[in-house]
Amino acid sequence: MSSHRRCRTIGAKDGDDQGPNPTGARPMRELIEARLSRRGLLKGVAAGALAGGLFGRVARGKDDPSSLRFAEIVHGIDGTHHVAPGHAAEVLIRWGDALAKDAPAFDPRAQSAAAQAKQFGYNCDFTAYMPLPAGSGNSEHGLLCVNHEYVSTALMFPGEGDAEPAGRQQAEIQMAAHGHSVVEIRKDGGTWRIVADGPYNRRITANGTRMRIAGPAAGHERLRTRADRSGREVIGTLSNCAGGSTPWGTVLIAEENFSDYFGNVPKDAPQAEAYRRYGISSDCEYTWWRYQDRFDVTKEPNEPNRFGWVVELDPYDPRSIPVKRTALGRFKHEGAQCIVNGDGRVVIYSGDDENFEYIYKFVTARGHDPRLRAANRDLLDDGTLYVARFFEDGRLRWLPLVFGHGPLTPENGFHDQAEVLIEARRAADLLGATPMDRPEDIEPNPVNGRVYAMLTKNKKRRPEQVDAANPRPENRAGHIIEIVPPGGRGPDADHAATDARWGIFLIAGDPASGTTLYGAGTGANGWFACPDNAAIDGKGRLWITTDQGGGAARTGTCDGVWATDVDGDGRATPRFFFRAPIGAEICGPSFTPDGRTLFLSIQHPGDVDGSSFDAPATRWPDFIEGMPPRPSVVAVTRLDGGRIGG
Repeated sequence: MSSHRRCRTIGAKDGDDQGPNPTGARPMRELIEARLSRRGLLKGVAAGALAGGLFGRVARGKDDPSSLRFAEIVHGIDGTHHVAPGHAAEVLIRWGDALAKDAPAFDPRAQSAAAQAKQFGYNCDFTAYMPLPAGSGNSEHGLLCVNHEYVSTALMFPGEGDAEPAGRQQAEIQMAAHGHSVVEIRKDGGTWRIVADGPYNRRITANGTRMRIAGPAAGHERLRTRADRSGREVIGTLSNCAGGSTPWGTVLIAEENFSDYFGNVPKDAPQAEAYRRYGISSDCEYTWWRYQDRFDVTKEPNEPNRFGWVVELDPYDPRSIPVKRTALGRFKHEGAQCIVNGDGRVVIYSGDDENFEYIYKFVTARGHDPRLRAANRDLLDDGTLYVARFFEDGRLRWLPLVFGHGPLTPENGFHDQAEVLIEARRAADLLGATPMDRPEDIEPNPVNGRVYAMLTKNKKRRPEQVDAANPRPENRAGHIIEIVPPGGRGPDADHAATDARWGIFLIAGDPASGTTLYGAGTGANGWFACPDNAAIDGKGRLWITTDQGGGAARTGTCDGVWATDVDGDGRATPRFFFRAPIGAEICGPSFTPDGRTLFLSIQHPGDVDGSSFDAPATRWPDFIEGMPPRPSVVAVTRLDGGRIGG
């Protein structure tokens, strides 16, 4: 998720008092030491980090503890990308590249909505590699599914600077640049290429794709509009950040900062409090509401309720209708990562990406059928959504967002399950969930059975708001939490259980600050700031991408990709693998089934203060005068054809 927006919408809880502090606002050093030294939590949770000391810089020992077999690159800032020696990072597809046979060649000075709807979208984010044929493990021919989160107006259009959209035509181009792309790709002679006229190639856009609404909120009166009196159909998806893929071969597209798109919000609206809780106000990012009534809240007060969901897409059927699965709740979903529980039920983890928001999971009511794909078509419409409460003693309780449970009653404004899901944030507030430091990707690890939560940062947390799970005030560098479900390792872990344990896996930032937590073998380039997205490789290792939100000047390095072991002597000992060009963040890491290719989205390259189409900070990846920087997906491979990471 990007924090480079010109007028970032801040959630309703930013800076608000979060109630009693269970730690009594103890000093951070005392709190972390107490948290990590509790009996029963050292083993497998923090022992590796404690071995190197809690605070300060740690040096790599003579014997390298890491299982990762690549030489680190160095911190730095420049206009191109860098990858570890022995690897190639090739640009696979760029904003504006053709997906349809009749798509025009990309011309950034002659853009149109019709052309953009047939071209790769802007600001690529989540990626998922889906093998061809469906259900196979083919790692050299498949579909690359990619989200397009938002647009950077100043870099996208000539002469715009930081201005609002000039008119309807530009707004419609922006709408066409949002959404999702399905791209057929093939590895030929060791190099990945797109199949330009592939029959699976498809664009999903904010203004041109009809979608179905399903699950408990479908048809509810708060989802009905003048254009859709049934409350069961909606046009488009937007602010598509991270996502996930299901065991039956569909893609989950998360809708994140949907509040940026709705304007002309009346202060005395009947749903004013609900709007406020999601940051919906007239001070919005885009001016689409001037050109389409559905984004004008005065004219269509229920349209915002039709966004903020998880969309399920079948990439193997170009004619399929995407479905918004309301059972997974409405909030600013960073992702939707799946794991199959031991009893066959599917568990989906998701973070609500704003300061002081929550971590959620959804558990299906029944197990998935691995033999019959069609039997899983509506599996995500029936199940239970939970939100996490973290306790200082290392316990975690998953609280069900179920109508009638605890405070989720008519007395508190909830009249059915649909309203609980439409106002999931308020329901979580009432249940007493733990406000977190911008929870982004939540990655279940099928190898060790644990779950890794990326907490990107939260500079608004005051000292009196510090708690065990968020141990640093004015947290500018973020941290990673490890959740340990009961039952054991790997497939024995019970992800559907309502109780778990947790620990701090890593506290990010420059060790020179004295407030970080890394493994003992972390080297001079192994530290990073602001963990955002993540992926798990075939050996269970964690690959972390970062989003400093313009903080490169402070840390001295561009965003990038770091990898670390999660067990053994190399636990929480990151290594620097890939560095982005200036202004960019890295999103959507994903591997092919054989682990020999790592796909990465390079989002908003060149986007620094004062940059523009005509004067960007870099012209990556084309480096052609007059060509703006272009968000792109790169394919990383080893020169010897081996597995990434060794």
